[in-house]
Amino acid sequence: MKKLAIDFYKRTNVTLIAKQLLGKIIVTNFEGHITSARIVETEAYAGQTDKASHAAMGKRTARNEVMYADGGISYVYICYGLHQMFNVVTNDSGIPHAILVRAAEPLQGADIMLVRTGKKTGDSSLTRGPGNLAKALGISTVNTGCNLQGDEIYITDDDYVLRKQHIGISKRIGVDYAAEDALLPYRFYIKGNKFVSGKPVN
Repeated sequence: MKKLAIDFYKRTNVTLIAKQLLGKIIVTNFEGHITSARIVETEAYAGQTDKASHAAMGKRTARNEVMYADGGISYVYICYGLHQMFNVVTNDSGIPHAILVRAAEPLQGADIMLVRTGKKTGDSSLTRGPGNLAKALGISTVNTGCNLQGDEIYITDDDYVLRKQHIGISKRIGVDYAAEDALLPYRFYIKGNKFVSGKPVN
């Protein structure tokens, strides 16, 4: 396995990157505890022109400032005062594109994930949905701005082959406030994977 190069993140097409993240492996290494999972669902957020983005209309806050940095770092925020949401920042400095990793399939360290989540069995709910995923992998807002070329959080490629017909595309989940942008086909998932969140998909 090899880490994704910085050039992977610094491209301009956020939806293409979101699609290409499917099948890649997210790895965390905190205090010697290594956990990993294969990404099966993502959502793209296209910055200032996207009403669903935290950076819509050029909004800048202490929370979302990392979205304006060079691609290849993490953006982690809290949703509903409870769920930690792990995002990958893409594109160049000043262009606040980001990709929410919504779900992944556990590969390494499932026992550690169970402890972190307090679950008794490793069923599909362990890493299904962005809140569950981040919790299982040990990711929280203290990790926002983390360099994905480092050793704490990174994404790797193990040459997993995902054919075009196995990729599902839909509107994003939970962004009805974004008016017409709520209908954009910016959610990507691996069809038939039991860890995919939202309504059942083929």
